[in-house]
Amino acid sequence: MSTLAPPSPPTTPAAPPDSLWHALLSNRVAWIGVTMLLVIVLAAVFAPWLAPHDPLQQNIAYRLDPPSADFWLGTDSYGRDVLSRLIYGSRISLLVGFLAVLIAMVIGSSLGILAGYLGGWFDQLVMGLVDVLLSFPTLLLGLMVAAMLGASLENLIVAIAITEIAPFVRIARAPTIALKQRDFIEAGRALGFGPLRLMGVHILPNMASDVIVLASLWMAAAIRTEASLSFIGLGVPPPVATWGSMIREGFNNILDAWWLIVFPCVAILLTVLALNLLGDALRDALDPKLRGEKR
Repeated sequence: MSTLAPPSPPTTPAAPPDSLWHALLSNRVAWIGVTMLLVIVLAAVFAPWLAPHDPLQQNIAYRLDPPSADFWLGTDSYGRDVLSRLIYGSRISLLVGFLAVLIAMVIGSSLGILAGYLGGWFDQLVMGLVDVLLSFPTLLLGLMVAAMLGASLENLIVAIAITEIAPFVRIARAPTIALKQRDFIEAGRALGFGPLRLMGVHILPNMASDVIVLASLWMAAAIRTEASLSFIGLGVPPPVATWGSMIREGFNNILDAWWLIVFPCVAILLTVLALNLLGDALRDALDPKLRGEKR
């Protein structure tokens, strides 16, 4: 008698191997965003070698000097080089944005998958908390949390992460509800797979693209929030250079030294623009409908 072979484990639907990468490479907007972001990241990584001066060195003799051959972007009210502080400030903005989004993505996606898979009272509790978080404007919620925790780099990251958890919960919950009723999930239950394996191995990969796109877009929002909180004095304490604190310090001399505000604002604008372009390109590359329209 022939014996039946044991059933193979269910697998999640796979995307075409080359379509995602080809769609991303063929998108000119993606290249613009990646190039801009790569330049900003390299400037932050190699700041000690690129900065022409010490960002903390004060020299009152060069106070509020306009852009010149010695100081390409001018100096601030303490005689510090604006270009050097701008380069070093990119480190804080990128670090805060990346870590805040990473924390929010891990916590929010985990809660969203659990809420969508388990349902019942746990789903109602999580979505109730999400509705409370979404009822506050992002900046106002970040301001409240940062004011309670105090001004420091760690507290700033935590405050911004809290403001971004709710969108990740929603983006992970909706596809989980649809995926848990699919045939491959039912087959996994029949084979005795536990909930953790089903959620981590078979549900999570099917929603990873949506989470990644949301992360790139909300990293831009995190950088804006960091600059806003630093502007009102709830960011990283001085004398550490951040783009928001540079704008705050230059606000009192806006009529006499325009460069103190213009250049940090341009840095924030370019960084947010690069992340938004990259997020839009990722969305187009990962969405089968949009890929079909562009062919």
